[in-house]
Amino acid sequence: MGRFWKDNSLSIVLLALFLAFWVGQALTGWRQAGEERREHGAPAEPLSEYLASGDFWEASAENWESEFLQMAAFVLLTVFLKQKGSPESKPPDGDPDLDRDPSPRPGAPWPVRRGGVALRVYQRSLFLALFGLFLVSFAVHAAAGARAYSEEALRHGGAPVGALAYLGTSRFWFESFQNWQSEFLSVGMLVLLGVWLRQRGSPESKPVDAPHAENEA
Repeated sequence: MGRFWKDNSLSIVLLALFLAFWVGQALTGWRQAGEERREHGAPAEPLSEYLASGDFWEASAENWESEFLQMAAFVLLTVFLKQKGSPESKPPDGDPDLDRDPSPRPGAPWPVRRGGVALRVYQRSLFLALFGLFLVSFAVHAAAGARAYSEEALRHGGAPVGALAYLGTSRFWFESFQNWQSEFLSVGMLVLLGVWLRQRGSPESKPVDAPHAENEA
C-alpha cells in the first residue's frame, strides 16, 4: 500500500478532491433547488430526484466540458506554438526529445513496437482522449440542459425542447462561453506566470534558479 500511494498519490488526491467537491455541489444544489421550489409554493424534491434532474447534470457537464476542451486544446496547441521562458512550452527552437520520431526500444508501449495504424493513433491518443471526453460532456450538457430548460418552460406554460433545439438557444452558449473563457484565461496565466514565477518542487515550475528566458521545467 505504501508503494502504491507513493506511485499514485497525485491522481488519488485529485480524484478524491473531485468527488468531495462534486458531493458538495450536489448537496448545496439540492438545497438551493429546494429553496426555489418552496418560494413557488412547491415541496422540495428528494435528493434522489435532484440527482437525476436536468439541473444537476447540466451544471456538472457544462464544467467538465470546459475543462476537457481546455486541456485538449492545450495539448494540441503546445505541439505547434511556443512561449519563450515558460515551463509549459517547448523552447522556441523545439525540443529534440519531444519532437523525435518514436523508436520501438525495450519497454516502449506496445503501439510503438507494433507501428502502423496503432502507432499513428497512439501518438495522438492524449489529445483524442481529452477531445472525446469534451464531446461526451458537450452532449450530456446539451441533453441535460434541454431537460432542465423544458421543465422550466412547462412550469411557465411553454413548450419543451429537444437537445438539438436547445443547442440553438442563447442560454446553452452563454453557459458554455462563460466556462470556456475562464479555462483559457487560467491556462494562459499559468503559461505566462511560469516565465517569471516559481514553485519549488513542482514539475509545473522551472527550477527556482533558472533564468527567465529558459523553458526548462
